[in-house]
Amino acid sequence: MSDNSRYQQGMAVRRKVLGDTHVDRSLQNLSPLNEEFQDFITRYAWGETWTRPGLDHHTRSMITIAMLIALNREAELKMHLRASFNNGVTRDELKELIMHAALYCGLPAANATMHLAQQVFDELDAEKRDR
Repeated sequence: MSDNSRYQQGMAVRRKVLGDTHVDRSLQNLSPLNEEFQDFITRYAWGETWTRPGLDHHTRSMITIAMLIALNREAELKMHLRASFNNGVTRDELKELIMHAALYCGLPAANATMHLAQQVFDELDAEKRDR
């Protein structure tokens, strides 16, 4: 597969998972510093990994969130909490994932994620009300 094909495939998955608004904002913020990095993410994270047939997007979302909890990567975690709903993840599944992460990632990480998840839920609820 050519780099361009991988990029196009990755962009389609990236838009499906993260949503057009997020991806469009990322593309509008391209700069000489981040342009190659954004291309790299689109081709390899989204065009190679997220398109592999072994796991569906729902499962990949759950795994990604668990790893981001463990790594304490708040900005990426918030983005993937929001995006998980595009992949059919439910609020109850996220609650259970966070409870499970408390055992393996630690209570402070799970506590911070509970607060972050509530913030995301509140934002999504407000967006729905404003429509």
